[in-house]
Amino acid sequence: MADPDEKLDDETAQRIEQPVAEDAAHEARLTPAEAVARMRINAPVRGNRKLRTLIERVNGDEQLKAWWHVSNVNAVARMAINDHSWVHIQIVTNIALKLLRQLTKHGVEPAMVRDYGMSTDDAEIVVTLAALLHDTGMSIHRHGHEDFSLFLAERKVPDLLDGIYDEPERTVVTSEVLQAIISHRADGQPLTTEAGLLRIADALDMAKGRSRIPFEKGSVSMHSLSAAAIEDVTISDGEERPILIEIRMNNSSGIFQVDGLLKAKLVGSGLEPYVEVVAHIDTETEQRLVPMYRLEI
Repeated sequence: MADPDEKLDDETAQRIEQPVAEDAAHEARLTPAEAVARMRINAPVRGNRKLRTLIERVNGDEQLKAWWHVSNVNAVARMAINDHSWVHIQIVTNIALKLLRQLTKHGVEPAMVRDYGMSTDDAEIVVTLAALLHDTGMSIHRHGHEDFSLFLAERKVPDLLDGIYDEPERTVVTSEVLQAIISHRADGQPLTTEAGLLRIADALDMAKGRSRIPFEKGSVSMHSLSAAAIEDVTISDGEERPILIEIRMNNSSGIFQVDGLLKAKLVGSGLEPYVEVVAHIDTETEQRLVPMYRLEI
């Protein structure tokens, strides 16, 4: 599996101690106790005390970790699709936080601030919890997993927020987390910036390490070939928009990941005015039919 640092910009990578995970296929064969013992979520809290407390609780929650383990068993051992382990969860969490902070740095107000008069710290809680719980439904089944994630998260989120928020704020945060989770489905319709960010962050865990399992097992398709072509993803300030997403590919087949899959998550996210995406084909071994590709959104 690729090092998760390859999915993050340098600033974010420097702020957290990324885990060095075993191959997701190996983790799927561990006992539940062995698998859970390896899991530890790291995220750059940047002085957000609520977020620090939340991450501490998550790292002590064996039920949540067990859901992540079963999700990966279903994905890797039973269905032979891409990694749905806790490493994917950590990557999506960190990407979502980075995207949110890029927006707020450029003056874009998240829904928690705009609609409720709460703070950007509260918006960080929403995107973090949504990222941590968005695939828990995979522990039940792949088909309809977004709905199953809601079923599991509906009780878990208030438990994790107990003592961090009182009512009515705890219910507000819970509702926004659930809305973000259901909106990451293919036909989801995000109503908030936070929900749109989860859609994009989930799609950006696309570097080739996540697809290696089905590809090495012989699943040769446009999906597996294009995913294997993605070397890394970086997030930085754009020239014209707050967020620039740069995707480095070793093969032009990776354009399918950008124009097909990522674009589908971007369009309708509500974040189209704030994001620019550029893909680079960075190799000496392939004839460069398209040396650079800019996504039109």
